[in-house]
Amino acid sequence: MTPVNKKWVEASSPPKEHQARESSVVRIIKKILLSEYFILYLTILCFFILWIIIPNIATPYNLGNILANLGPLLPVAIGQTFVLIVGGIDLSQISIMSVTSVVGAAVMSYQLDGTLLSASPLWGNFLSVHGSPVGNTLWAVPLALLAMLLTGAVVGLLNGGAIAWFRMPPFIVTLISMTLFGALAVWLTKSENIFPLPVSFDTLGSGALLFLPVPVVIALILALLGHLLLGRTVFGRQLYALGANEKTAIVSGLPTRRNKLLTYVLSGLGASIGGILYTAQLGTGSPALGTDLLLDVIGAVVIGGTSLFGGKGKVLWTIFGALFFVLLDNSLNLLGLSYYVVTTVKGAVVLLAVLFNVLRVRIQERQ
Repeated sequence: MTPVNKKWVEASSPPKEHQARESSVVRIIKKILLSEYFILYLTILCFFILWIIIPNIATPYNLGNILANLGPLLPVAIGQTFVLIVGGIDLSQISIMSVTSVVGAAVMSYQLDGTLLSASPLWGNFLSVHGSPVGNTLWAVPLALLAMLLTGAVVGLLNGGAIAWFRMPPFIVTLISMTLFGALAVWLTKSENIFPLPVSFDTLGSGALLFLPVPVVIALILALLGHLLLGRTVFGRQLYALGANEKTAIVSGLPTRRNKLLTYVLSGLGASIGGILYTAQLGTGSPALGTDLLLDVIGAVVIGGTSLFGGKGKVLWTIFGALFFVLLDNSLNLLGLSYYVVTTVKGAVVLLAVLFNVLRVRIQERQ
């Protein structure tokens, strides 16, 4: 046999230090990719890159716009997070927002233009030139807020009941609800907006608290409550079990129907709170409110890392995803791109986020 030249073998093989260095680099990359803070890191990196390309993105005025857009979006996305964790989906959130806006504005209205709303079925029965019967009272705004929250809860209850008790597909149920309640909002107002609204209500969208916009403060409080509900309660653990394997959850004796019902009620409430905040920002009750927000809501949740297949997700991830999506939307608008280009880019980003989540799952399974 030909003797092996040890020096040649040692020279041709990579140094052990290089191998160790390479493996450590791979480990660091995997650690970053699998980190639950990955989207936050990506958002910060994108912000500094965009700062070079679009200097205006870092102005106080634009940062205020980013926060103003984040506040109303986050409650809706948090509600969607609960639904996705149990393996469902709620397409009706955008219609809940529109019908919530119309109902709340009708209840708190104190002065209306009869030429605009005279064709509304509410005109003459509930509305007049002097608004609603309670429009000029101190109870106008509290009653309007209660009506808006009840509207979201009732729609969520209907969705959850059809899905949990009649075992109807969530996609079909919420798609029908989206169409039905979106049409209801248009029918109630005959496609007209309801304005003006009380100044005390408008402060929910334009006021500031603790140096932050009021919508952001409300959204962060809801995020904290949602985080505690998912991570620190038996109900939260049951939702993860239900989303991971529904059959096992049923065999284990978990109240799967009740939990499904409650998640859709929470989703409806989240959408109604988002509708309240958007209505307060606009200062008008609009039947078209939320029409273009479905991609933003689902995109924020999916980009954050919540699985579309259930059993995985966190409110913290949704906050990161919503921040990334709002930053993306803001930067695309600053570039002066058309609506169609902006929508296409956002759709592509959502698709990449889904592919990335699949990649992360495969890496975790290998480990």
